[in-house]
Formats: sequence, C-alpha cells, structure tokens
Amino acid sequence: MANFNKVMLMGNLTRDPELRYTQSGSALVKFGLATNRRYRSKASKEMVEETCFVDIEGWGQQAETFSQYMSKGRPVFIEGRLRLDSWETKEGQKRSRLVVVMEGFQFLGQGGRGGGEGGEGGGGGEMKARSAAGRPGKVAEAGGGQPAEDYDFDDIPF
Repeated sequence: MANFNKVMLMGNLTRDPELRYTQSGSALVKFGLATNRRYRSKASKEMVEETCFVDIEGWGQQAETFSQYMSKGRPVFIEGRLRLDSWETKEGQKRSRLVVVMEGFQFLGQGGRGGGEGGEGGGGGEMKARSAAGRPGKVAEAGGGQPAEDYDFDDIPF
C-alpha cells in the first residue's frame, strides 16, 4: 500500500520563530502558525470564523533563513509533513501531539507589518531554501514585488 504524508498551510505566525542548535550543530526553528476558516453556520445563517493553531518546526539552513526573516504576525505558506511525537509524563500519563515538519516555505505579503493582507503574495525576489537534508529545496518568495522593509535580498548569502 502506498503512503503519502504532505501538509500545505497558509497563515500567520503566532509568535517569533525560536532558533536553537542541537549538540551536533544542526539548526532547529520552532514556531506557531494560525490558519483561519470562514463558513456560514447552517443553524444561525451567520458567518463563523474558526482558527486552527499549528506547531511547526524546521531544520538546517532553511531553519536559519526562516528565523532570520520571519516574525510574529507575518503571513507565510508552509509545505511539510506530519510527525507524531509521543512521550510519558513524570506522573506516568501518555501524551502525544502532531507537529508539522517544514520542508519548504514561501514568504507572502507583509501582514502585521503595516502593509498588505495575508492573502497577498507572489512575485518579487527569490531565495533558494535548503531542505533539512541540505539539498536544494523549494524556492521561497517575498511578496509584494519589492523586498519587505525587514530584509534586503542583496544581503542573503546564497
């Protein structure tokens, strides 16, 4: 039987990315993403907005690039896969949670930084991101046709 594990999410960061390094020197970034869904309630016929909060982590050079240019409130498109983390508490209770492991991303509009809505995106300068394994990965884009005020594409080291 074939298997397929692919996640695509578009939303806004709920907190600044946290960049850490493992003992072996690998970069690890963790952040939260909020995605919204709007629909009309069948019972009340009113519009309802539902928010889903997702924990995401990324590895390697891609993690360093992401943490350098992203911050709370910024919109982003994430491609990745699901991973189930399981552990046991000190009290002996079994716990688990799903985490999205980022395999690629695209910068979108400026979101919470005073310009553009979260749905804007497209054109603009490009950056090559690297996957966790160090291979060339997805192309990350900054939206709006011009570099955002937070970064300059001439400063990107690759």
